[in-house]
Amino acid sequence: MVFSSIAFLFVFLPITLGLYYLLSVRYRNLLLLGASLIFYAWGEPIYIALMLVSIMFNWAVGLMMAHAPRKRIEFAILGTGVTINLLVLAHYKYAHFLITSFNSLVGPVIHHTITTQQLPLPVGISFFTFHAISYLVDIYRRQAQALKNPLDMGLYISLFPQLVAGPIIRYHDVAEQILRRNNTLERFSSGVERFVFGLGKKVLIANTLGQIADQAFNTPAGTLSASSAWIGIICYTLQIYFDFSGYSDMAIGLARMFGFELTENFNYPYISRSVREFWRRWHLSLSTWFRDYLYIPLGGNRGSGLRVRLNLFAVFFLCGLWHGASWNFAIWGIYHGVLLIIERGRFGKLIDNSPAVVSTAYTVLMVMIGWVFFRADTFSGAIAYLRAMFLGGAASGLTPQIAAMLDSQAIFTIGLAFLLSTPAFIYMSRDWADRRYPSHAHEPLPGWVRNLAIEGDSAIVMSVRSLSTALILLLCIAGLATTTYNPFIYFRF
Repeated sequence: MVFSSIAFLFVFLPITLGLYYLLSVRYRNLLLLGASLIFYAWGEPIYIALMLVSIMFNWAVGLMMAHAPRKRIEFAILGTGVTINLLVLAHYKYAHFLITSFNSLVGPVIHHTITTQQLPLPVGISFFTFHAISYLVDIYRRQAQALKNPLDMGLYISLFPQLVAGPIIRYHDVAEQILRRNNTLERFSSGVERFVFGLGKKVLIANTLGQIADQAFNTPAGTLSASSAWIGIICYTLQIYFDFSGYSDMAIGLARMFGFELTENFNYPYISRSVREFWRRWHLSLSTWFRDYLYIPLGGNRGSGLRVRLNLFAVFFLCGLWHGASWNFAIWGIYHGVLLIIERGRFGKLIDNSPAVVSTAYTVLMVMIGWVFFRADTFSGAIAYLRAMFLGGAASGLTPQIAAMLDSQAIFTIGLAFLLSTPAFIYMSRDWADRRYPSHAHEPLPGWVRNLAIEGDSAIVMSVRSLSTALILLLCIAGLATTTYNPFIYFRF
């Protein structure tokens, strides 16, 4: 089940919200746990047992760590728990990839291959595995206490707003909220707004751009022109941002409706002035997870320059593989790791000292090249696509299919996507007297609407906000009712 589906919007969410606020506080976690398991089992009931085993295993390991008599024993328990979590992830996600890679590279030499079969990938396994590892490591670091109730542990692992697509929640950030939280009408309303705004980003923008991007990447290399290739990668660059950030907005909004406050996941990554800055703005929960649980334990910025570069390379190679068991994802991760290594030298200082328009153009171009590997099905397909972009394709002009899709609605959507991928609304709502920005800059509604709360009638403000939210929701429902095209890029990770 995905958030941008009729079943979720009109069946699952209303029933869960209604029951949640009808029950007393002591039963709400139990309800959320049951609802989360139903949410997960909706599309893949066969893997609900795997989820339950993961919950019970990590709960037991956490208690064993909490009661370990010595730090050395606790570390051994931690290592065993993390290893088993990673082995389960590797079994379902990487075993087939590793065996087929071995067969391709070594098989011709030893004249023997290993028979393998691709296992169905449990939805969200990368996310809930990282949640489990965060739980164990945070206990070891004394950043949070082990949960005594397995039901609370189940809620942390399976909480449906972030279960299948993040944001990746570090345990110490929500430990207190799992046990004790309350909600207010203001927070609930903010959650509704955030959810609807994210739904709009997904349904109205990402879905529209995704159809154009799919058409470009599905065009045979022999008929792909340079203009079609550039249109396709521009649309995909915007699609993946609005698709994933929209889903993150929906997750954050849903969590607020139930009294949780999740961490932000995006901060206008396409205005970055370097690839280093891009990774401080893109998928923040993933980049900070790798920083805190892998990069720093490897040594981080400590040690020699060579050691730091090796750490960066290793982290981004694994980051690429985390996204999928494919050499294209690995190359995408290595590509970003190499860019970060290069930017640690003189080139990085040159970029930092360049005019903003130059450094931002460089960053977006580098990111777009990386997205080609991320989107293409094969390495050869990615190379052919890049060749069409930079050396010209075999054809000229837009392909008829793409030209037909670039109607007035698509062009308007592309323009709106460019605008909303920048903090333009924040810029317009700044206080020009003291050149300060409003503290609520991350909220979805334009600043001029919220500024009315200071100088205007609060009733007018509430009406404008409610009408804006209702209009976006109605447009989304209409969009979902008139098309079956509703993919979610990160759902497969």
